[in-house]
Amino acid sequence: MKAYRAENIRNVAIVGHGGSGKTMLVEHMLYTAGATDRVGNVDAGNTQSDFDPLEIRKKISLGASVLPIEWHGCKVNLIDVPGYPDFIGELHSIARVVESMILVCEAKRDLDVGFELAWDIAEEHGLARCIFVNKLERDNADFEGLMETLHARYGRKVVSTQIPIGHQAAFSGVLDLLNMNVYKGKDRGVEIEEVPTGYSAEAAERREKMMDAAAEGDDDLALKYLEGSELSPEEIEHGLLVGVETGRVVPVLLGSALTGVGVAPLLDRICGELPSPVDVPKVYDRMSAHAEDGHLLSPDPDGPLAAFVFKTTADPFVGKINYVRVFSGTLRVDDHVLNVNRESEERVHNLFVPHGKVQEVAAMLVAGDIGAIAKLANTHTGDTLSSNRERIMLPPIDYPQPIYRIAISPATKVDEDKLGNALSRLLEEDSTLHHYREPATHQEILAGMGDIHLDTVIEKLKAKFGVTVRVEEAKVPYRETVKSQSKAQGRHKRQTGGKGQFGDCWIELEPLERGGGFQFENRVVGGAIPKNFIPAIEKGIREAMDHGLVAGFPATDLKISVYDGSYHDVDSNEMAFKTAGALALRAAAELAQPVILEPILNVEVDVPDDCVGDVVGDLNGRRGRLQGMEPSSIGRTTIFATVPMATMTRYALDLRSLTKGRGRFSQTESHYDEVPYQEQQELVVEFARHRTSGD
Repeated sequence: MKAYRAENIRNVAIVGHGGSGKTMLVEHMLYTAGATDRVGNVDAGNTQSDFDPLEIRKKISLGASVLPIEWHGCKVNLIDVPGYPDFIGELHSIARVVESMILVCEAKRDLDVGFELAWDIAEEHGLARCIFVNKLERDNADFEGLMETLHARYGRKVVSTQIPIGHQAAFSGVLDLLNMNVYKGKDRGVEIEEVPTGYSAEAAERREKMMDAAAEGDDDLALKYLEGSELSPEEIEHGLLVGVETGRVVPVLLGSALTGVGVAPLLDRICGELPSPVDVPKVYDRMSAHAEDGHLLSPDPDGPLAAFVFKTTADPFVGKINYVRVFSGTLRVDDHVLNVNRESEERVHNLFVPHGKVQEVAAMLVAGDIGAIAKLANTHTGDTLSSNRERIMLPPIDYPQPIYRIAISPATKVDEDKLGNALSRLLEEDSTLHHYREPATHQEILAGMGDIHLDTVIEKLKAKFGVTVRVEEAKVPYRETVKSQSKAQGRHKRQTGGKGQFGDCWIELEPLERGGGFQFENRVVGGAIPKNFIPAIEKGIREAMDHGLVAGFPATDLKISVYDGSYHDVDSNEMAFKTAGALALRAAAELAQPVILEPILNVEVDVPDDCVGDVVGDLNGRRGRLQGMEPSSIGRTTIFATVPMATMTRYALDLRSLTKGRGRFSQTESHYDEVPYQEQQELVVEFARHRTSGD
């Protein structure tokens, strides 16, 4: 593939809900453009973008794939993005490096959640977008119903630019309102025909609406149009281009990803109406130390180097691969570059243009283009490669926080030895996957965006790294504290013949405010306890706190002062005073109203208006406290609440069921609060049962 300048490059994400036909659409685009000699099929497992063994087996996309094509003098970097909400991290990554999105949806009245998510992210990043209505050949296809929904949801900026020829099973082509031609046939075998008589009136009416939208994109065109002059196809296309760039126009195109109908006109529109990197240069607020905020980073191949890493994968043959978008300058093989985020120098030994699973060797990547670098030593997703002189650093990708947790443990000793390295490799690939050890429950936690996401991670551990893990429910990290002040003695005396053990201390226990942690104070005077034994008392108290006061959960928010005691010249030692400190804490805690604390989450739930009542009722049933609601202009409401973590274990799955997949939420840790009395008693009884059985 030859080198292209930025004005002839289109970086386009193919997005939409899982199952809407994105991967098959990309297959037909590749074939129509001559990039492949056959059309792959998802069911057959031979598509260009779904090449991972897990993707082939599950028949869904799990990761974004870059697939460049050439069309009418343009290089189009198509990026097939997973559609299931569990893999939304890929959508956030790709949104940072493209200028436009093609939102694929089925020809039906209802919009799927994946479409809505993609629209919102495109809006957040200011991306140009167009809609491709797929599956018009199906028996239940409802194009008019879909258009009504789109207009109700997003307003009149959604503009029809094509009309389907034939209905459902009879769908055979598209009438393009730009040049008033009918495109029949599929893929490379497209035939251009005149508008059938029966479509003339509808075409004229819809074309006028399209001209209205195009005229709004350019002041000169608006003046000409208001004076009564009809716009030429070139003027309409220019007006649409400007309108799409600014987000005032979202064209609707039609076709079938199953048969290939409408694919060639779609490629024409990508090159004619979607912006290039030159048309919409990125504005960034974090640059080199001497640059101003809001610096405009234009795609100049002779400018300072700024290459952003938006994806990382581990290839079994090549090793680690970093996918980059060059925003400025030119990246060449054997360049010495600076990873600005990590202050480390890297050498670009291997530079590629990715074609799905195939890597085409490249000598350079110019500003505006997308490529891949293999075997960088210390570079990860979100890093910027620049030069020592310019040191440009672009903002990292803002990923959503995990909403679903499981606990894992290695199945065998061999798995235990390999698990750490395997997880670190997966964490490099997936920035929405989190792994940590929870001290309160002694569990290894995997946190992600949903059950499908984490199930896939478990399967990858087995398939790619040969690691088998056991999965169990993640426990709630409860804490314990006290509600009142108390004093107690801890006395440890043991005499077994010869030198014995003796330690004696008095402590005062009092609660701290939530989040106060632990404070220890030595108030012993007069040498009642030698100073060298005080650290042992503190150590004993800390270890006792780790084992809990009533139910085995770590204690917190305590202030403990040791103020008196006694010792023996021969029998006292650090171990004796460590034991005495632990005994003193247990005795004092019994007198100070010990209680169990639970983590409380700040939860934001975004749902359609018709689901608000059900969702609020469900949150109340989870002991949630409603903090407010905020309606939007597109028929959705955001609900703000604080909810105990203990009731949110399966909320990602329950909300999906409650809203038919249309609800989404985020959560962050807020604070710890006292567990209701009944639940506390159940936890104490459970702890006693486990202790008795020796579990």
